[in-house]
Amino acid sequence: MCGIAGFYNIATDREKILGSMRHRGPDEQNSFYDDGLSLFHARLAIQDISGGKQPMQIGDNVIIFNGEIYNHLELRNRYLHGAKFDTHSDTETLLRLYEKHGKSFLDALDGMFAFCIYNKKEKTLFFARDRAGKKPLFIYGVKGKIAFASELVTLASTIGLEIDEEAIEAYLKCGFIPKNGSPYISVNSLPASSWMEYSLCSGVSKSGIFFDIELLCEDEKRKISKQEAIEEFKERFTKSVSDRLLSSELEVGAFLSGGIDSGLVVATASRFTERLKTFTVSFEGTFDESDMARSVSEKYKTAHTQIDISLDLRNDVEKILRQYGHPFFDSSAIPSWYVSKEAKKYVTVVLNGDGADELFGGYRRYVPVANNLFSIASVFSSIKNVMPKPSSKMGYYSHLYRLLSTSGKKGLDFYLSMTTDIFEDYHAFGGTNKYLDILNEEILSVYSNGRIGSLSKLMLVDFKEQLFSDLLVKMDIATMAHSLEGRSPFLSKYITEFAPLLPDDMKIDIFTTKSILRDVAKEFLPPNVVSAPKRGFEVPLVKWVDGELRDMIFDYLNAGSYSSKFIPQSKIDELLFGKADISRHKRAKMLWSMFALDVWYRGLNA
Repeated sequence: MCGIAGFYNIATDREKILGSMRHRGPDEQNSFYDDGLSLFHARLAIQDISGGKQPMQIGDNVIIFNGEIYNHLELRNRYLHGAKFDTHSDTETLLRLYEKHGKSFLDALDGMFAFCIYNKKEKTLFFARDRAGKKPLFIYGVKGKIAFASELVTLASTIGLEIDEEAIEAYLKCGFIPKNGSPYISVNSLPASSWMEYSLCSGVSKSGIFFDIELLCEDEKRKISKQEAIEEFKERFTKSVSDRLLSSELEVGAFLSGGIDSGLVVATASRFTERLKTFTVSFEGTFDESDMARSVSEKYKTAHTQIDISLDLRNDVEKILRQYGHPFFDSSAIPSWYVSKEAKKYVTVVLNGDGADELFGGYRRYVPVANNLFSIASVFSSIKNVMPKPSSKMGYYSHLYRLLSTSGKKGLDFYLSMTTDIFEDYHAFGGTNKYLDILNEEILSVYSNGRIGSLSKLMLVDFKEQLFSDLLVKMDIATMAHSLEGRSPFLSKYITEFAPLLPDDMKIDIFTTKSILRDVAKEFLPPNVVSAPKRGFEVPLVKWVDGELRDMIFDYLNAGSYSSKFIPQSKIDELLFGKADISRHKRAKMLWSMFALDVWYRGLNA
């Protein structure tokens, strides 16, 4: 795991650039220069510690690479049989695969990656990013100039970037900047499962994708019994976990939230290592899963660490939010940052359960879709107008209220009501917005595809949008802020090619989420974990907004805040003083989204 950056026809300060991404690669920092091009690499050494130095050059090709290729030794045998290698690193495997096979090898990779290969002879840059988009890559392009980096902070520290206010408005509405966007004009992230080739001479680029999960969702579902699916999952998952555990010269630990996903990771990993180190967080007065995490730890005799984060939030929250380099709404970034900080004291590599919910149906919002409850709810949707607002986001009443609120909506409005639900039904953003328009078109396109079932449609949009733009970003920054590498077995090549083809009732069985994973879990996890609902790293957001962070939020969102360019100050004040007729949790989300925006914005000039 590393940090990478490159600049063409742009003046650079080597120490400043490498310093901006040293947390991603504290072990070694190097650079390469050729004919107006500067390449930089900060290395977190995990595989082939002695031989994997970058930038790496073979013939005319030079590579800088962020990530891990877990099956690279298998690929050497399959595609490069007989070739002579100078190192044992996956970096050399990538470079030699490209040298011999061009871009055709990308679909064979099992790993997380963002890399750039520079061809000195042809004067081209070749970029690629893994199929889920775990490893970030932001690209800046204007006439005659191109730059790229693992983090926006690196670009912003080198180039004078201009804020894209349409992107900011999209962030406030969605909770993330959709469609590979960024808060800056002329800066976008390379899409997941894609490649791009850029000519330094002509300025012309071409691009494509090497894996399309939507095509798998379109395929006819496999005719397979549940027991056969369970056995195949266990085989694929075991390989996914073992490859991520064993392809490291350093000790590997695991996050343990107390749910099924991380529990299965720990149960499987414990077969290949003794005394696995596991980590979880706890909060006072919220949906604390630390007891369930502890029961899994006791079953598999892991070296377990529990972190109580209640005390340091006021001192750390601004630093955590600014680490992202763009406004970041997801409040579970806070526990993710703390648990990563603690885990780094013990290990450099950690496994997690990212991707399981989007691939196997883990969210409660999937239940009404799978059971076609929206057609029923639409008949009674007007009742919502006389119902009192739910006092919390949990419980049957809250779910019913949300169902009635969402019924009858379409496209982006439907999707956001089902997911982030921030300013929906409270503030309407006016005018056209390219990010929102493109996202709405994509959602409508998916929902008009008659070859995809209703459940798969929502899960597909979640995988392509919320997982990519929010959840994977959260974990990448939270871990790499502490020079910790996070690995996600559920996002392996073997699982992402398996899960979309399973029948819907193996994911949502009437009211049971993640049906197939719960059946697998019965064999490996304590009963209280198997039967528990999805929670993840829940946070006491209402308590934070009205308690520890109240004064700080008021300070940021009083008159003159950056958020007031997009939300009328009168509405912000209504939220600050609790005058809005909405639930406490929804109010807290709106205040948090604006707080995160203003923390980022004020930090630009700090």
